[in-house]
Amino acid sequence: MLSSAALHSTDRTDVVVVGAGLAGLAAAHQLTEAGVSVTVLETAPYVGGRMATDRVDGFRLDRTAQLLSTSCPELRRTPGLSGLTLRPFSSGVLVHTGTRSQRFAEARSARGALTAARALAHAARAPLSGALDQARVSAFLSRLAAAPADRLLVRPELATAEALGKRGLPSRTVDGFLRPLLTALLSDPDLTTSSRCADLALHGFARGRLSLPAGGACTVAELLAAALPPGTVRTGVRAVSASTTTVDTAEHGQLACRAVLVATGARGASELLPGLRLPDFHPVTVLHHTTDESPLAEPSLVLDADRRGPVSHTAVVSETDPSRTPPGRVLITSTVLGPAAAEPLTALDKTARAQLGELYGTCAEDWQLLGAHHDPEAVPTMPAPHDLRRPVRVLSGLYVCGDHRGTSTASGALASGRRAAHAALRDFGLRPAEESPPLPAAA
Repeated sequence: MLSSAALHSTDRTDVVVVGAGLAGLAAAHQLTEAGVSVTVLETAPYVGGRMATDRVDGFRLDRTAQLLSTSCPELRRTPGLSGLTLRPFSSGVLVHTGTRSQRFAEARSARGALTAARALAHAARAPLSGALDQARVSAFLSRLAAAPADRLLVRPELATAEALGKRGLPSRTVDGFLRPLLTALLSDPDLTTSSRCADLALHGFARGRLSLPAGGACTVAELLAAALPPGTVRTGVRAVSASTTTVDTAEHGQLACRAVLVATGARGASELLPGLRLPDFHPVTVLHHTTDESPLAEPSLVLDADRRGPVSHTAVVSETDPSRTPPGRVLITSTVLGPAAAEPLTALDKTARAQLGELYGTCAEDWQLLGAHHDPEAVPTMPAPHDLRRPVRVLSGLYVCGDHRGTSTASGALASGRRAAHAALRDFGLRPAEESPPLPAAA
């Protein structure tokens, strides 16, 4: 990466990409692989956009609540990410309801799930109803995992909260598993998201393992940037206007080009491209605590089905990715969604600690708060009806991409960057590389 000092008004490049988040960097890779020269401009002194990681006293603290899946084909088909290491949580998720926690694991065959559930109930003398819930969930996820993603997109589109009542599962199973899981995956506590987006999120969960990138969320963008030709990414440069052939910057003059690709967040894109619709957003606050002893014996994602406090989901991330902490320390990262995310930090931390103590079965009062990050525009909303492939071509020579052009996920950002780059290449009279089919889900 180059600093802003390396940018001069006499520079010329084929395509200027405004924004060095996942979408912009993915687009840059597609363009450079086709032989097109690219310059990526980024306002911040680092790449990654919202997928940034703060370094505090040897800890790596993510600013985002983004969860990745080992089954995500975009992570494996995007050039530059071959070196990405995902650290998976333990199988499934740990859901806390009432006074107990129950693990819901990944998909298996319906018959195998029922047999295993009955055996588990008999061996542990657990209530058969709980074991049958496990069987129903496993059978549901197995059917979902086996279904092609395209088939999910022809289902009637409803708000997710309404659609859950039509999935053939008891309300106890919906409220005790699907609602808290989808709340975490979609960052949407009211589940107003399009049911098609929810089905895709569940499809990814059923086919893979929820994971964190080794070293922090920033690793994804840093790998993408490092794999581009030297000098491609220029940080500390703020674009103030864009046309089909130029980008004007705040302090570093004008950059001439053949095309411009706007790859900022939704608000930044609407400011550079007047007339672009600005979506609503889901606010998110991420809390990071440390202690000297892990409250969990395995690396699990913990969901609160009872909504007894502001935290939607939490994890001892140092159990999943030890590289995020100095030796001998434990890192607990918790995500707050909805109106509670905007509460003053002192009050939010107090109520969150009480809830975390219940979820982990320990006292959290002595935990040290390392940091907190609040983003009022963390996740663009996806209410029904939602276009999963919103246009990326504004006109010939001007393109837009980001998670606001598809699904509000890392996968959606990567996919939109690829689509925008391919649109630009076609306008240049170049044939984009054939898109590889999705790879089989990871075991």
